[in-house]
Amino acid sequence: MEEQIAELTAQVAALQGSGGTTNRMFAETFYYLTIPLMIIIHAGFLAYEMGASRMKNVLSSGVKNILAFAFMIPTFYFFGWWVYWGFPTGLTLSEGPAGISGAAYASAIAWGWGDSAQYMGPNIADNASGVFFGAFALFAATTASIMSGAVIERIQTVGFVILAIVLGSFAWVVAAAWGWHADGWLVTKFGVHDFGAAGLVHAVAGFFALGVLINLGPRIGKFNDDGSANHIAGHNMPMTVVGLMLIIVGFWGFLMACVIVPGEAWSWFGDKFATIYGTPITLSSLSFNILMAIAGGIIGAWITTKDPFWMMSGALAGIISTASGLDIYFPGLTFIIAFSAGIILAPAANWLERRGIDDAVGAVTVHGTIGLYGVIMLGVFASGYPALQGEGVPTINLMGQIIGAAVFFGLGFVPGYVVSYILKMFGMLRVPEGAEIAGMDTVKVPAQGYPEGIPSSPAPAE
Repeated sequence: MEEQIAELTAQVAALQGSGGTTNRMFAETFYYLTIPLMIIIHAGFLAYEMGASRMKNVLSSGVKNILAFAFMIPTFYFFGWWVYWGFPTGLTLSEGPAGISGAAYASAIAWGWGDSAQYMGPNIADNASGVFFGAFALFAATTASIMSGAVIERIQTVGFVILAIVLGSFAWVVAAAWGWHADGWLVTKFGVHDFGAAGLVHAVAGFFALGVLINLGPRIGKFNDDGSANHIAGHNMPMTVVGLMLIIVGFWGFLMACVIVPGEAWSWFGDKFATIYGTPITLSSLSFNILMAIAGGIIGAWITTKDPFWMMSGALAGIISTASGLDIYFPGLTFIIAFSAGIILAPAANWLERRGIDDAVGAVTVHGTIGLYGVIMLGVFASGYPALQGEGVPTINLMGQIIGAAVFFGLGFVPGYVVSYILKMFGMLRVPEGAEIAGMDTVKVPAQGYPEGIPSSPAPAE
């Protein structure tokens, strides 16, 4: 009898060990797949911004996107990842209530030396952290690409890279630590909830871009003496629209990476799929809601503009406006919120343009304005839902979401304005007037986008 009990015990232990191995492999594979999907976002931004540029600036716009991606990986590795794990409770580097933050925790998990060596290499004890880092690094790269489109055709490359590093490896990471972390003070004190990062990725990046645009100024010929705006068309609208669709494809990976896969590596979050806050979510509900958000945004923008550029931008706006609550909303409500975002999208962009802001692709509106709209809408429709897992946790509420929106705005706009102002003082922000008129490809890139040459592309008459 004792031998049988011992044998059964051994079998149970073997099954548990096998189940744990399978779970770790699934978690590793899950996050690994999010990375190439999110790289499709950058393929989309590349096509989108090159198509939205005039022929004389096509490759310079592409170079910015390529560099934004490349610089985000090492800078996020060397300090951005550490900021996320170290500063959720504020600026004190102290441990939060969930015990997954603070100086010691950050130093152990985020840096590629010392104690964190257990997370690196082929013989690691934890198969998930490296690919989870990869997903987060792609979030960082996404913020830089969001800013990139707004400033095309007149920003200096080195100045842009500096701004991209500040945004992608610091500004949005602080927002993520405070509002997208189970120890984040915005979450634990005010009940802020932003599952799909509408505020802490999109709004931070959008309003960072606004701060830069104020100092960068409009493209030559954009505005007339009376303040009226001229339309400066990109050279290839089909490329732009396809690029926007590729961003939508990549969004599946982006939102997939917002889900915590159950397992030993993430034991704090429980044994089911969870949000970054530990609250429940299913891939089924996520699929319903993403599709409804895309459709609602497109239809809303089509009704108001009939313009394919704004229709596909409306698809982005549909996802961004609902991203905070994709884990909570019912599909019908998702469609309604996304539809309303598509309706207001072009009017909001036109309002900004009438105030002298030359946002070449509407990034401030699509990501910034709509991002904050989405954060606040969650406070309207989901008040009373738990913001975190556990007993006695704060609940989602309208005032908390408004506070979160204000913080996300500040974390984007203030560093964007200050750093771009400093760059402007040192002559590192904008290309010289002659280079802008001649075309940045002509003077900045040792190649041509079109072998037959760059056709003349006069600026609109002033």
